[in-house]
Amino acid sequence: MENKIKLHDRYFKVMIPAEKIDEAVANVAERLNKDYAACAKPPIFVSVLSGSFMYLADLTRKVDFCNEIAFVKISSYEGTQSTGEIRQHLGIDFDITGRDIIIVEDIVETGHSIKHMIEYLRAKNPRSVEVCTLFFKPDKYLYDLPIKYRAMEIGNEFIVGYGLDYDQIGRNLKDIYVVTNE
Repeated sequence: MENKIKLHDRYFKVMIPAEKIDEAVANVAERLNKDYAACAKPPIFVSVLSGSFMYLADLTRKVDFCNEIAFVKISSYEGTQSTGEIRQHLGIDFDITGRDIIIVEDIVETGHSIKHMIEYLRAKNPRSVEVCTLFFKPDKYLYDLPIKYRAMEIGNEFIVGYGLDYDQIGRNLKDIYVVTNE
């Protein structure tokens, strides 16, 4: 396992190895299996692109229930900082009325994106909307909206890998890396 890498102008070191990520994903899948196994209609996983694609792929391979998958694309980041402004580039183009929706996110920090997604989806009259995130930063979260399925809670560090990027690179890394000054 490579301990230190360079992406653009910054160095990163391993923070969470792939094995721990896989264990956390399996734990969330187990909870989802309990909560959604008896649904009359298959729940819809709504993946927030681009960061959540690896999490979604691993998560949906670990759930036992039938499901559907949809993708939305929103953005709020430039470099290592959130702009606080949500831009939606791709949305749901089919009827989700009366359906159970599970928003799949790579990371929930301030909650601006999740608030936007919940409002956007609730306007389409689903039966339920829940949030399922790989990483949650409780110290940065600004809302009271529930994040029911949290794979891992982390601090305020900037991370890359397993779908998360630094200026569009690093998504392919199997481990999670954190910026280092070493």
